[in-house]
Amino acid sequence: MSKQLRVAIVGCGKIADAHVEAIQNNPEAVLVGVCDREILMADQLASRFGLSNFYDDCDRMLATERPDVVHITTPPHSHLDLARISLNAGCHLFVEKPVAVDYAHTKALVDAAEAAQRKLTVGYMYLFDAEAVRLRELLHTGVLGDIVHIESFYGYDLQGPYATALLADPKHWVNALPGGLLQNVLDHLLNKIVEFLPEGEVQVQAVPLRRSAAAKADQSGLLVDELRMVMAAGGVSAYATFSANVRPMAHFVRVCGTKNTVKLDITTSTIHFERVPTLPSAVGRLVPPFQQTADSLRGAARNVSRFMRSEFHFFDGLNRLTQQFYRSIANDTEPPIPYSQILRVQLVLDEVIQQIGRAAA
Repeated sequence: MSKQLRVAIVGCGKIADAHVEAIQNNPEAVLVGVCDREILMADQLASRFGLSNFYDDCDRMLATERPDVVHITTPPHSHLDLARISLNAGCHLFVEKPVAVDYAHTKALVDAAEAAQRKLTVGYMYLFDAEAVRLRELLHTGVLGDIVHIESFYGYDLQGPYATALLADPKHWVNALPGGLLQNVLDHLLNKIVEFLPEGEVQVQAVPLRRSAAAKADQSGLLVDELRMVMAAGGVSAYATFSANVRPMAHFVRVCGTKNTVKLDITTSTIHFERVPTLPSAVGRLVPPFQQTADSLRGAARNVSRFMRSEFHFFDGLNRLTQQFYRSIANDTEPPIPYSQILRVQLVLDEVIQQIGRAAA
């Protein structure tokens, strides 16, 4: 890039720290300001990272710092308005997930970015972990054949500090979402499926369950601690599981093809093949465990290599997504996540939330 992109952040909550690190780790960008309507939040974020420019007014920050890119890391209710303000100032947009409160707002945000001829991406960071990128490369080379089925699993800890805080505070912004807690996390489950489904309408059937005492005691009907979804489009099916009770908590996606099946374990950042046996039955049953062990050893070696390069950390995918987004701006190429995929995730999410609401009525 001939010059560094000037980048600003609006919203100085917990996730903003990861965005600051992603920006500061990127030589193609420089962070010029942070903003939060609570000036103390902006001040504290600036202090943690040695920044001098912090604001409690977005318009003033945009006018003063004139950024090229704005990262919007506020709660989703404010995303559309902040996006429009930033677009009017000529900025490209990196919007945290959930991108908006519903499909209508998401479509309006995408349309506004296209009308302003600015680029937009959303924080689907797990899609850009090193092994997730490798999974896409395997698919493109035809190793799996045609996709037949996808399974996505996302575990969640209702006893963790974040969930505990929102459960204790009815006014927490997550509780104001149409789908409550689920709407804040289901992007991670659905975006791993939607990108692999053929074009066309996605059929969805959601089954919400309430197993824990907290979920059973919830009066809103939104606190679902177990969710099962079946989806289908263009002859490809998918299962999606959200669980707050299964231990250990898992986070993976399995893609089943006509040639091979592969499982991406996001927790351990490893890929495991489930291969079609090529040897006679008895011997064929002996070989797969050795092949799976070899997959694990190769995955461990790649992880050690990334660790030695300081790339093996929780927000590696966010760093890679940020870098690819900035390069799409510099080179005027397509953003790393297609807008059609962003919209499709939200459309499926809306349908799931509506089905949960009907089940609770």
